[in-house]
Order: sequence, then structure tokens, then C-alpha cells
Amino acid sequence: MAWVGGVLLALCVMLAILASISNWNGLRGPIAGFASTRLHRKVTIEGDLSVHLWSLEPSATVDRVRVENPAWAGKSSLAEIDRIAVQVRLAALLTGRIDLRLLEFDRARLALYRDPTGKASWDFSDGAKPNEPLRLPPIHKFVIDGGKLNYIDDQRKLRFSGSIDAHELGSEGRQGFQLTGKGALNNEPFALQLTGGPLINIDRKKPYPFSARIEAGETHIAAAGAVPKPFDLAQFYMDVVARGPDLADLYRVTDVPFPNTPPYTLRGRLSRDLHIWKFDGIGGKVGSSDLTGSLSIRTGGERPFLTADLRSQNLNFPDLGALFGGTRKTGVVASAKQIAVARVMQAQQRIFPYATLDFSRIRRIDADVTFKAAEIVNAPVHLRSASTRLKLNAGVLRAEPLELELPQGKVTGFVQLNGRSNDAVTDLDLRLLNGRLESLLPLKFQGATPFTGRVVGRVKLHGVGDSVHDAVADADGEVLFVASDGEFRKSLAELAGLDVIKGLGLFFAKDQSMTPLRCGVLHFTARNGVFSADRLIIDTDPMLIDGGGVINLDTETLAFKVRGHPKTFQLLRVMAPINVSGQILHPQVHVEKGQAIAQAGAAVALSAVLSPVAVLLPFVDAGLAKNPSCAGQADVSKAATAQTKGASPAKAAPNNWLSRLFKPAR
Repeated sequence: MAWVGGVLLALCVMLAILASISNWNGLRGPIAGFASTRLHRKVTIEGDLSVHLWSLEPSATVDRVRVENPAWAGKSSLAEIDRIAVQVRLAALLTGRIDLRLLEFDRARLALYRDPTGKASWDFSDGAKPNEPLRLPPIHKFVIDGGKLNYIDDQRKLRFSGSIDAHELGSEGRQGFQLTGKGALNNEPFALQLTGGPLINIDRKKPYPFSARIEAGETHIAAAGAVPKPFDLAQFYMDVVARGPDLADLYRVTDVPFPNTPPYTLRGRLSRDLHIWKFDGIGGKVGSSDLTGSLSIRTGGERPFLTADLRSQNLNFPDLGALFGGTRKTGVVASAKQIAVARVMQAQQRIFPYATLDFSRIRRIDADVTFKAAEIVNAPVHLRSASTRLKLNAGVLRAEPLELELPQGKVTGFVQLNGRSNDAVTDLDLRLLNGRLESLLPLKFQGATPFTGRVVGRVKLHGVGDSVHDAVADADGEVLFVASDGEFRKSLAELAGLDVIKGLGLFFAKDQSMTPLRCGVLHFTARNGVFSADRLIIDTDPMLIDGGGVINLDTETLAFKVRGHPKTFQLLRVMAPINVSGQILHPQVHVEKGQAIAQAGAAVALSAVLSPVAVLLPFVDAGLAKNPSCAGQADVSKAATAQTKGASPAKAAPNNWLSRLFKPAR
């Protein structure tokens, strides 16, 4: 955090003074020379220097110290300090240890800057030891009076302007030490309060207890812990409780790019051991979903590396909407900003959010995360559980394997997001195995399920865009679903062919009799976000339903035409296409006028509609290419054609390719 950088800067100046005292030639020249050499900064001392060496606790004070910025950071000063006072124990100094009796800064003004590449003006390591922890000696009296801090971070897009003060509480320091910071972070109120035990009796062999509170806008963090070796911050531990509107906001405080989430309350133990940070015993809520597990971050390399094992016993599916920049639901736990986004999406009848994802953050960290949800509720389709392993490497995020368990069957595959370039690239390849229509589409018609059957499918897409909307609006690829070995409500099948008398008769009689569902196929090819359905087939005993159309994911609209072809001649059947069009969320259905179809011609086309299905099967499962003859469907179509012409129906051959398609995987 910014105040740590300020303390580090102050410490370096103090060490320069100590070095000059130990050489006991404490003149301005040696001090400035030492600081310039060791700190790689120009240090100017404009005031008086006072040194008291002949004591068991030698001390020094220096007035009006200025530390210049590195050349790349501009001409302004990095630090201007009106007065620095330091006092040490001589006995400890002679044994090679530093034991500070006093460290005081009066009216220290710090201006810290980090550029877009991550180069920091307060980094004195010159690249030799990056991410080294702060190692302070024991300090028995530490005072910062009237400190001012301005912090600009172009890499994280942060701004802070405020005050820093540190002092003992109560008389003689018996009530402990307190460091406070107040100001504004990105135009939102920011406050820091760090309280520790009394400094006067500090012992380097005993843990130093502390508590901390941070408030950054609506984000609140409270912690209590200890530093095992005061004040070696390479090791410490603390119990933490954090709450806020969005985990992504913690990036401003922790420099870790957490994903966007609904409001959260989490607890756990945060510890540091040199370059390893751990957050163990995680527990709490994210939105209305529970979350448990642990994570660790290893620093010191080219990029931090995060590993995590996270679990949710009860995952509320709408909580995932925040991950992708928005949600349409307003009745779920959400921040004020997320509720506003949901209202806009509802008003505009949109599914896919336009919110731009910040890929610059994921380029600065690598990760390996496992996540499992034991139970999922409120999903748009029935999902039982989910699991995935997320790997992030140099800006490429890949979820593989990704598994979604259904009541029957599962979805498996991968999703990859490549954020290395300015235009993010999304690829996904998901397969539906051993699914059931009645589970995927839990609809009710006259109080009962209108169709049943096995279903398999595959979705393979590639899109470019920095938001979910832009990615799907650019999508290219293929989508295929195939269903068979099921049943279809007979009244629906008749109505689809507009057998007005028979269909409505069954409907008003609430007839729930079913007819076999021989085959159902839905095949899309996608180009620039437009999904064209070149095969839409539902084959039942009384009726073959086919059609086609397009879904435009840019405008989120659809236009489909569905037709019913009878397999037996019906004198009173009026066949006309059914059109489905409008917004995806609220489509409109109507019968196309003046487009009656000749029965004989439609029946003759039956075999042409079904026969090409076999060439699609390897897309779902490469093993199906071993026997793609589709002979059974050809026989079915011949039989239907013969029935329409008044001939005796041929005995249909077994649906061999479909039985192999839906055979459970070994």
C-alpha cells in the first residue's frame, strides 16, 4: 500500500543518517553522498545537522531534507521532510544490530508515482532485489507528525491524496502505538488505522501484536495479528474480515486482480513468509453463495503466481453474472452499480452485457485455481453441480476441464480467454453427453412434460471482443444438438401441422397421449455473430416438423420459420408455416398467411431432409463416423412417402445410428 512506500522511503533516509553517524564524520557531504550512492537519488540537506555521539544512546537530527525523483519520474521531489530525528542504542549497534530508541519525522511530504509499466519512484533496489519485504529494526518511539502523501499509480489507475500520522497513545506510550491515514482514493473516502502494542517495552524476540482497519469507499477490512520478529515484515499473520460491494475493488488495496463479484463478506487468516502470502480458512458469502477454501500467492518472480482451492456447497447461479460484467436479475444480492446495470439490461431486453473487462490486470499475474460447486440453484437449465480448473499464464485464461453435471448427463469441455493483445479472443468447445430433453427444457404443457428423449450436442465457437456482447457478436463456429428415443405430445405434433380439427380436439380434451420422437436435429453455423439454422428437424409418427432461421447475437433477435409435414393424408389439414421472430427474450409466434404447402410435395422431400443428418454426427462424436449410413432414417422417410401416396407403409429399419449416438460412453 502507499503508506508502506512512505515508511520505506523514510527508513532509507534514516539509515543514511545512521551510517554517517557510525562513521562519525557526520557532515552534509558524506550524508548526501551516501544517500545518493545507496538510494540512487540526489539528496539535498538544506538545514542544520545536530549529532550527539557521546552517549549510550547517540542521536542526530537533520532539518529540511529533500530527496529528488529519478529522472524518468519528473523534476518534482520524491520527499521533502522538515525534520528527522533518530536515536539508537550504542550497545546494540556495537554488536551489529540496530535498536532504534526514537524515529521521528516532522511534516514529511511524499509524492509517490508508479508508471504504466510498473516502475516505481520509491523503489531503491535498482532492480537487484524486486519485491523484497520491509525489514525494520525494533523502534521504541515512532512518530510521524503532519505527514502528507500524494500517490499516483498509472498501472493500477489509482490516485490517493491524504495525510499520514503516527504516534503513541496515552501517557508514556502504555496504551500502544497508532498509525492513521486519511484521504481520498479514486475520489472515494479512504481511511487507515493501524494500532499496535506499546513500543517502549518492545522485544525483538517476542511477537508484536497489532490490529488494522482499512476503509476504501464501501470496502471495509478489519484485521488482528502479530509480527513474530518486530518489525521484520517478511513474516506476519493476521485474522481478517473483509466486506464490500465487489471483490475486484480489492485490487486497489492488495494489487491482486480478483474477479468481479456481487457483494461479499469473507474471513480467514492472512499470513506472509517472505515471498509466500497465504489466505487460509476462507469462509463467508459472495452474493448469496457460500465460499470456502484457501489461496496463496508467490511473489519474487516475473509475475506473482496465485494458487487456490475454492468450494461452494450452494452456488446461486445468478451470482455468476457479475463475473461477466452484468446480470439481468435485480432480485439477487447485488451492489448499487450492479443493480443499475441489471435495470438497464432489463429495459433494453438484453442478455449479454456490454461491460468491458479489464484484461490488463490478468496480464500481471499467473494462477492455478480449482473450483467446485456441490449444488447449483436458480440456473436457467437444471444444473446439479460444477467443477473446473482455471489456469492463467501470461494473459491467457483457460478453464479446463470444465464440467457441469445435469440431473441426467453432463456438459464438458473448455473455455479459453486470450487477453495478451488489445483485442481479447474467446474460444470454447463444450459437449453435451447423455442428456435428457425433459431436464434441459423443463417445460409444462397442460400440467405435464410435452416431450422426452435422449440428447447430445456440441458448441464450438470463436469470437473477438473485450466484452461478452462483443465476443458473441463476433462469434464464428458451429452448434449441433441431436435428440432421439423419446416421446412427443401428440396434440402438439398435430397442431404443428395445423391439423385444426384433430389438434384442437386433442388440446381441448387435454389429451396427454404421446407419440414416439424418432429424431430431433438442430444445427447452426455461426458467422460474425449470426447463427443460421440450416437443419431444424423433429420427426414423430404423425408429423415431420422442419424449418430454419437465424439468431443474431449482436441485435439479440431471431427469425425462424417452422413447417409441419404429415405422414398420412388428411383432408382437413391446412398446412402453413409458423413464424417465430422478435427479441430472443420475448419472441412472437404467428401463422404465415397465404403460404399453404402441398402435402404430396412435402412428403416427397422427407428423405432429402433426413438423409444429410449423418454427415453431422462426427462433429458431436468422432466415433460416429465409423457407421454414418443413416439407413434407418432413409427407411423411415420412404415409409412416410409411401403412406402419403396411399401405399402400404414399409417396415422401418431400426434406428441404428441413433442408438449408437446415444449409447452411454464407456
